[in-house]
Amino acid sequence: MEEKKRYTAEELVEFKEIILQKLEKAKQDFDILKKTITHSESNDTEDTSPTFKVLEEGAATLSKEEAGRLAQRQQKFIQHLQAALIRIENKTYGVCRETGKLISKERLRAVPHATLSIEAKKNQR
Repeated sequence: MEEKKRYTAEELVEFKEIILQKLEKAKQDFDILKKTITHSESNDTEDTSPTFKVLEEGAATLSKEEAGRLAQRQQKFIQHLQAALIRIENKTYGVCRETGKLISKERLRAVPHATLSIEAKKNQR
């Protein structure tokens, strides 16, 4: 029996639904992170001691930096999901970019934006 080279239209629809769900959640998370970064209404420290105020501002800065890093990571994840949708439209979704073989369904369900099979990923190390 000949090895399958591409997923069927029905299979691609299943993957598209998974990706769209993950994309919706990722965008919601990204919006929350953006609001965290730009949020200026914090608990006011006007009436507290100067030492506490410095510590409070330092913690807020650290929190915003962490939120910024998370937001960047989330944005990258969204871009990967959007690229996966393009691959679905082009009917190239699920094909390993290294081996040219199909990436397992299990892997794609877990990591729907994957472009490498587990075999190719192991060979990268």
